[in-house]
Amino acid sequence: MRTFDSLNESELLALAIWQEEEDSRVYDEFAQQLEPSFPATAEIFKEMRKEELGHQQRLTEMYHQKFGPHIPLIRRQDVKGFVRHQPTWLTRTLGLEKIRKQVSLMEAETERYYRKAVGRATDPDIKKLLNDLADAEGGHVAMADKLKEQQLTPQVRKQEDVAKRRLFVLQVVQPGLAGLMDGSVSTLAPLFAAAFATHQTGETFKVGLAASVGAGISMAFAEGLSDDGSLTGRGRPLTRGLVCGLMTACGGIGHTIPYCPLLISDFKTATTVAAMVVVVELAVISWIRKKYMDTPLLSAAFQVGVGGALVFLAGILIGQS
Repeated sequence: MRTFDSLNESELLALAIWQEEEDSRVYDEFAQQLEPSFPATAEIFKEMRKEELGHQQRLTEMYHQKFGPHIPLIRRQDVKGFVRHQPTWLTRTLGLEKIRKQVSLMEAETERYYRKAVGRATDPDIKKLLNDLADAEGGHVAMADKLKEQQLTPQVRKQEDVAKRRLFVLQVVQPGLAGLMDGSVSTLAPLFAAAFATHQTGETFKVGLAASVGAGISMAFAEGLSDDGSLTGRGRPLTRGLVCGLMTACGGIGHTIPYCPLLISDFKTATTVAAMVVVVELAVISWIRKKYMDTPLLSAAFQVGVGGALVFLAGILIGQS
């Protein structure tokens, strides 16, 4: 790997040429990724791609004029000091704001490179070109703002907000809600069966903790392995699995904690508190379904409440038998 200070003028130009090509490809990749859900923002990145290709053309012409037809392939990763960016084909699930932030960082890095390259260049023509491109890269933020005003009208922004909400529901809320429902409901039977079978808070706590952790691990793998998100748009399997698994565990641990002997030693008191926690959990699930799934609150409460009550009663009956 070379250092920046070891590059000569021809190498500085060659690196700039391939840097502009890489940036143009990044813009094209982001535009293709955003086209289905955020067409207006995709148009902004298409315009930015055209700008980068124009810069590359100017650099290429200067290189041919000064150093001949052969341009050596010098990439960012060949020179120390550049930020390591994850390849765009591995970041297809980035959110809109994260993509915009990454683009801003990329532009700032390119501008800094040109500023430093100007200081090392000795040829007046090369120095002028690098300085012009540094100013252009610095102006890309203003260009993006101008394009944003043209493309992102209030109606388009509203459409993008709807699309972002849809993706958030699909990639976060749905797996999280599935986990919370499973953890809150499925652990009721083993927890209260153990409670009414032993009348011991400590033993009940162990059963509830084991059931919650086990359910969380199981749901994490089930959700993560269900699909890779490439066709369904449900996001990265790892993220969905973690969200689903954690929410499953939290759903079960919520009504398990009252049985912790260090908190509540009396069995009846612990059972009463645990039952109250269950009611709160079911209410939260109903509210989430209303807010994000457009399910009427009474309908959601009835569905969740009936299911929870049946599992709760099953646990008590089994524990007392």
